[in-house]
Amino acid sequence: MSCNPLIRLYRGYLRVTRFLPPVPRNLFTTLLFLCAAYLVSDTLIGHTGAENNSALVFVLSVMFISLLTNGYFYGLIASLVGAFCINYFFMFPYRAFSLSYSGYPVAMVSMTLISGVVCALTSRVKLQAVEAMKREQDTKALYELNAKLNEEKAAIQLEAARETIRGNILRAVSHDLRTPLTAISGAASVLLSSEEIAQSEKNLSLVQDIKSDADALIAMVENLLSITKIRDGTMPLNKQEEMLEEVAGDALLTIRRRFPDFPIALNLSEDILYLPMEPMLIKQVIVNLLENAVRHSGDTQHIQLHLFRQEEWAVVEVRDHGIGLSPDIMQAVQSGRPLPRDLSGDSTRGMGIGLSVCQSIIKAHGGFFAAGNDPEGGAVFRFGLPMEEKAYE
Repeated sequence: MSCNPLIRLYRGYLRVTRFLPPVPRNLFTTLLFLCAAYLVSDTLIGHTGAENNSALVFVLSVMFISLLTNGYFYGLIASLVGAFCINYFFMFPYRAFSLSYSGYPVAMVSMTLISGVVCALTSRVKLQAVEAMKREQDTKALYELNAKLNEEKAAIQLEAARETIRGNILRAVSHDLRTPLTAISGAASVLLSSEEIAQSEKNLSLVQDIKSDADALIAMVENLLSITKIRDGTMPLNKQEEMLEEVAGDALLTIRRRFPDFPIALNLSEDILYLPMEPMLIKQVIVNLLENAVRHSGDTQHIQLHLFRQEEWAVVEVRDHGIGLSPDIMQAVQSGRPLPRDLSGDSTRGMGIGLSVCQSIIKAHGGFFAAGNDPEGGAVFRFGLPMEEKAYE
């Protein structure tokens, strides 16, 4: 701590002379303090007549030069120049260099040695102080890094606990909702087959809406159960070699039964996409993407389902030409989070949950999932599955 004033002086001087390169700065510092030592010594002799004070002044100048310059070189040069100046300017005969008088050689050598020792000690103290300051900065940086890591660890643990609680709540609510929703859907199906309901267009439309909403809620509940099981690891993947074309065909039949008035074009690759997967889960992903396109795109004519191979990936792409995704929705589905509440109106109901399920299933398969907007209009959802088991082991 005793070195702090020296370090503060060193830092302040560097700030003042920072515009100079190192060598010119060191030369300027050496000349500045030697000239200052000469002027101070000349003033002291003029007022007091004491010659011994000049030696002390030059030793102090050597100390400051050693402190403010780099290394020992400039301090040693200042020691030699200081000894010469004392002999030439401030010792009898003045303004003349002489070693012939008794004691002068010893005084010159002593002055040089003392100045050299002061130079060495000052440089050493400066180096130790700088190293101590660096260690203090490193310790502070390590402490801050450790504190940040502890905060991040605590945040991760807290989020994991919250996720566990959310999963438990979702499972409980989903199980409690699935039974009454299934009963409502079944009752609506029975009513739709009733001649009395069929004779009233208003009642028929109302019952159809009830069944449609009940089926949508059942699908949402199934999605919630799937995503909680996958994230908890309680739904192990039973992978087997399957043709992606057959799985996509089954998903397309499911969608066509739910939405018979929505034509969906299926485009297949020339390659046969035969790969390891959990077929029921992949079917659920494709159904979710197609249902999102039907319900949320506003497109009733141009929904397309593409299957193709891209290097080592089997890629499934659902494309529509509807209203596309807003930046907020796109950010939400890309990050795997549910949609913000202010976006969860009728036009986006269930989208975030369904896409979060899709992402979880594809991630469990070692694949990738992406969502975006087509420059020509509409939304594009794409996921890829590895063609070989080793790609996701």
